[in-house]
Amino acid sequence: MTEQSSEAIHESQPGLSLFSAGLAAMGVLSILYRDFAYSWQPVPAFSGRALVAVACGVFMVAVSIALHFRATAALAARALFVFLLAWLSLKIPSILAAPQIEGVWLGIGEVAMLVAGGWVLFARLSGLENLPFFSRIAGPSGFRMAQILFALAVLPVGLSHMVYAKITATLVPSWLPFRMGFAYLTGIGQMACGLAILLALWPRIAALVETAMLTLFAFLVWGPDTWFSATPKMPTSPHGARFPLTAFLITWVIAASALLVAGNTADSATEPLLLQPSRHTHEDLAESTKA
Repeated sequence: MTEQSSEAIHESQPGLSLFSAGLAAMGVLSILYRDFAYSWQPVPAFSGRALVAVACGVFMVAVSIALHFRATAALAARALFVFLLAWLSLKIPSILAAPQIEGVWLGIGEVAMLVAGGWVLFARLSGLENLPFFSRIAGPSGFRMAQILFALAVLPVGLSHMVYAKITATLVPSWLPFRMGFAYLTGIGQMACGLAILLALWPRIAALVETAMLTLFAFLVWGPDTWFSATPKMPTSPHGARFPLTAFLITWVIAASALLVAGNTADSATEPLLLQPSRHTHEDLAESTKA
């Protein structure tokens, strides 16, 4: 691995740390409960399912750690991207079965936002951008595609706040006024962020606003008080700490994905930071000029 790989890891902080921490925590849950992440990871029943769930949990923990080391970051980013794409594919049957239900698009939108974060890491750390087969999904081109995926994925998530406004309002903390208003406001805000990122209109600001909103959702809606509550936050959700804790971690990782998108987007330009030449590029250019 090169020094440039180390720099890419460093420049991806703190999004990388938050993303990997949330993913590792989800992996720990899979190991402890010998199961996948409820509706967010809809793996059908089969023989040996619990063993596969534990193996996936171990993988999530291992790859989260490996992303932080220069010697293993590239391999970890590649493996994680494939894993997340497989995770996203688990949502395809529900889309084919009921494309008219907005809740189905909400589910795939949440996972697609998570995949976009993994794609940013793949684009930055995989080291495959110079290979013809991977040139469009790694490096600068890959980052822009991840950015577009994230922007498109935010739209159905925001729309769900309005389609299911009554349910969304019940998730707003009771001590806040105008709970129905917050349901609509957050939905409109998320869709506005998605469109801004998609159309490259202040995309970094939009991604940071989305990060802030998701962070608030994580702590205000699925915060520690819900982990120990005797009554589920949602009437249809299972009793116990596992569901709200999983919801918290999913929201955490999605917020980290938004931060990764923001951290790789230029402030005043529509191009991602990946397109800006690093000091290594200048050094290489100087060496080639001398030659």
